[in-house]
Amino acid sequence: MSSGSQGQDNRQRGSKSRDGNRNSGPQEKVRGELQENVVKIKRCAAVVKGGRRFSFAAMVVVGNGDGKVGWGYGKANEVPPSVEKAVKEGMRQQIVVARDGNTIPHLVKGRYGAAKVVLAPAGPGTGVIAGAAVRAVCEAAGIHDILTKSFGSNNPVSLVKATMAALEQLRPKMDVERLRGVHLS
Repeated sequence: MSSGSQGQDNRQRGSKSRDGNRNSGPQEKVRGELQENVVKIKRCAAVVKGGRRFSFAAMVVVGNGDGKVGWGYGKANEVPPSVEKAVKEGMRQQIVVARDGNTIPHLVKGRYGAAKVVLAPAGPGTGVIAGAAVRAVCEAAGIHDILTKSFGSNNPVSLVKATMAALEQLRPKMDVERLRGVHLS
């Protein structure tokens, strides 16, 4: 058996990631006009007299794919209610992202805690070059061509918050021209 056919067999069976989940990336769901990406589901255990009581927390990114994006964090005793709470919170705290076609107008840096993110505009056809958490935010915001790099913490919750902080700093080209009193090409 050649090494190429062995790799094919592994792909068909479904290889597992480091943490043992088959599909550990963000799960995307479209609800009406809104896209929701489940970035992280966390299980927490409280030790009680009869054993362990589990609760779940979900981090969800919600966007319309056309410049509006938000994130939510929901906690409940089961997974579906925690996702629902996170989606509701994400819809409440959406922001409008300045875009330049399918990319962003300028390079921007965001930070939350130990997580740092650099977002740079990219040419047409580049795609979203990003990790799972940053990709979820960019795709929900409708950004199709972007280069990103994350530094420091790789915690998905912190990376989503750092990416949102970076996107909030974006200004449209026309606003910058008006503030500086010059014409940018």
